Amino acid sequence: MRFSPIPTELVRAYQSGGVDANGQVPERQISDGDGNPCRHCLQMIPKGADMLVLAHRPFPAPQPYAEVGPIFLCAAACPAGGGEALPQILDSPSYIVRGYGPNDRIVYGTGAVVDTQSLQDEAARRLADPRVAYVHVRSARNNCFQVRIDA
Repeated sequence: MRFSPIPTELVRAYQSGGVDANGQVPERQISDGDGNPCRHCLQMIPKGADMLVLAHRPFPAPQPYAEVGPIFLCAAACPAGGGEALPQILDSPSYIVRGYGPNDRIVYGTGAVVDTQSLQDEAARRLADPRVAYVHVRSARNNCFQVRIDA
């Protein structure tokens, strides 16, 4: 099981002024240091650092299940995070986990709010389902995309 950040090529496009999923240039803001997770380095954006706020669609193409929502990114180039360990950005008490099929559509019955301490076990259980190609982790409070998990 691997936590996969937003692809670097896409992040670099956003960081250099490319348009987001809504066709808008990402907004530039200053991180307040409280809850600004970068979906690329998978670290919290430090207080006082420049950050981008933009609409992101973590799917290859628009379709009815391809949700678009707000995310934060470091404004400066940052290294891609990821790996087998729970990323730093997942520091809330709970998250939504949801499985998606190879057609990028929700696999019904796989979505749930889970405690962060059991998130990896819950994701592994979903990835063991032959219908599930990958899992999304989303904010339990706002449904914002956090990170993708691949087998």
